[in-house]
Amino acid sequence: DGYFEQVVRQCRFSSKDLQGIEFIDSYVFNKAEYVRFNSTVGKYVGYTEHGVKNAEAWNKGPELAQELGELERVCKGNAAIDYSA
Repeated sequence: DGYFEQVVRQCRFSSKDLQGIEFIDSYVFNKAEYVRFNSTVGKYVGYTEHGVKNAEAWNKGPELAQELGELERVCKGNAAIDYSA
């Protein structure tokens, strides 16, 4: 009864030197991921018809520049805090 929408943001890293750190921003509707930004890929990728349309628009707009900065803003600072704890 209703709809479910979710955004999942992840920072993936496996070493203290933060080499290979990756930021992933996934958009999910009714438990199906429809578009994803991956910092390693450097752009949005759509997985459904709706997701492909969103990815095309977001890759041309200010959304892409915002996502490209999240690796530095969100992941690297928080990873250092995680390793210090």
